Amino acid sequence: MELENLYTYAFLEIPSSPLILPQGAANQVVLINGTELAAIVEPGIFLESFQNNDEKIIQMALSHDRVICELFQQITVLPLRFGTYFTSTNNLLNHLKSHEKEYQNKLEKINGKNEFTLKLIPRMIEEIVPSEGGGKDYFLAKKQRYQNQNNFSIAQAAEKQNLIDLITKVNQLPVVVQEQEEQIQIYLLVSCQDKTLLLEQFLTWQKACPKWDLLLGDCLPPYHFI
Repeated sequence: MELENLYTYAFLEIPSSPLILPQGAANQVVLINGTELAAIVEPGIFLESFQNNDEKIIQMALSHDRVICELFQQITVLPLRFGTYFTSTNNLLNHLKSHEKEYQNKLEKINGKNEFTLKLIPRMIEEIVPSEGGGKDYFLAKKQRYQNQNNFSIAQAAEKQNLIDLITKVNQLPVVVQEQEEQIQIYLLVSCQDKTLLLEQFLTWQKACPKWDLLLGDCLPPYHFI
């Protein structure tokens, strides 16, 4: 059956047992099987119809993540970017066929693994603000304050790099690092059986970074490792 306007959530190996397919943004999602790979799609989605509707876009994005997370609890899937769609079943199947080996390699890489987000939020230096006024003592205090801030920033940067080295070289976890203004996000790829170990390591990481607050997010599909 030829379907049109297929909003596409994920690619996966053809399942060996039936999946519980979630509700999409507007319709029930369906599974389309190719020769080796399959796709989870929602037919009848016209992206042009809500491109200028911010509320609709937000709802669509939330549905996108929800569907992928529900599927990932059942089977390893290759999550696709928000907004991915194909105009017809034929186009989708041709795409799967031409990228078959590439997608199989990616699925093998993330099989049995989850993504965790480690956020680093910088702490502020506790400092004594010099009293207003002039004179030698005031300017010396101001100079010392600037030097303390500079030393603190250098130490913070060193702690961050040491943490990344600890995670990648000692714990040997694949990471993707994103710096957004002052906040740092480190995405970790962790085997399902190592979740408990990760929580133990988190306490070690926090002790190694006294100048940062560390937050460990929930388990997610490996968006950043595909």
